[in-house]
Amino acid sequence: MLLELSDVSCRRGGRLLFEHHDLALAAGDAVHLTGPNGVGKSSLLRLAAGLLAPAAGSIRRADAALADDRLALDMEKPLGEALAFWARIDGISPDAAMEAMGLAPLADVPVRFLSTGQAQRARLARVIASGAPLWLLDEPLNALDKDGRDRLGRAIAAHREKGGAVLAASHVSLGEDWREARL
Repeated sequence: MLLELSDVSCRRGGRLLFEHHDLALAAGDAVHLTGPNGVGKSSLLRLAAGLLAPAAGSIRRADAALADDRLALDMEKPLGEALAFWARIDGISPDAAMEAMGLAPLADVPVRFLSTGQAQRARLARVIASGAPLWLLDEPLNALDKDGRDRLGRAIAAHREKGGAVLAASHVSLGEDWREARL
């Protein structure tokens, strides 16, 4: 099991977002987390990443990489160098991830000059380059054009084929081969 949430509850800002939630992902799984705004989808991803502690229940996970609304890249550095920072921590080269998301031509462009769609591709490339078996994606299709969506789909398929798993929160369909989990 790459992720197992057992009887998990989440409280943020003194408010109970959800309680008694169970979820499990094994190698090759892709789960589409759905639900209305404010129900706690992003918080569940942060719990799964280990960035929040559950109010109740337990979480077991493999190494995970999270792509959420935070870019987590040095805005002053060229994109290739900013991604290389994370790659050094994870021990993996970012080149293949940049190529996978169509970012190789932008390697020398400072992160602050990326368009919204390019920044989303960079956010996803950071996860791809992580080498983590569990990908946690918050609204992964936001700001992506058709080419970006296609590239992400291929990257996810390859990740799953190699035994990885993906948990993605999104308000739009991610495809037919995703299992749905509702909050």
